[in-house]
Amino acid sequence: MTQTPGATREQIILAADQLFYAGTVASVSMDRIAERAGVTKKTLYYHFRSKDDLLAAYVEARDGVVMQRYRKWAGSEGSVCERIERMFAHLARWATDPGWRGCGFTRVICELADLPGHPAAIAARAHKSGFESWMRELIEEDERSDSAELARMMMILLDGGIVQTLTHRDPAYARAAGAAVRRLLCADRSGEQRQRPLLVSAHA
Repeated sequence: MTQTPGATREQIILAADQLFYAGTVASVSMDRIAERAGVTKKTLYYHFRSKDDLLAAYVEARDGVVMQRYRKWAGSEGSVCERIERMFAHLARWATDPGWRGCGFTRVICELADLPGHPAAIAARAHKSGFESWMRELIEEDERSDSAELARMMMILLDGGIVQTLTHRDPAYARAAGAAVRRLLCADRSGEQRQRPLLVSAHA
């Protein structure tokens, strides 16, 4: 059965996702993407005028998938602190997968550091901003007046934890980021740390 143009486009983006994430933007050619997607180069260029266009589409497509994953990890049960701790615990487990290569958005931004106006870099920044907005919304559920500042700190902890975990290939760094979140968010309003078991287990 002949695929619809939309299905073919999604198939190409999926192939690009697999190759870009497993390797680097620079090392992946349009020939390899066409081969992985099972389409001709003519078909590939019918849907995407250039590698830059395809790269931007790949980043935009990852946004919803990644946001959904982290929302699922956080869940809807428990306090805000517990939900975010749970998210970091899942991240630590996810990072043990041999195919894990860190944050695809950060990697794209790094590869395009000299091209901040590239559509893919813009899309990656939009994802990071959207994620920060979600963090702020979560924190606002605790009626914190400093939710914007805390959300920005959260992003630093998240991205830093991911980079260090990838650097050392050690999920202990993701767990350490989760512990830092606990100290940041779970302290009472007087600044004293609540004494309770840490949800991010050393065996996560």
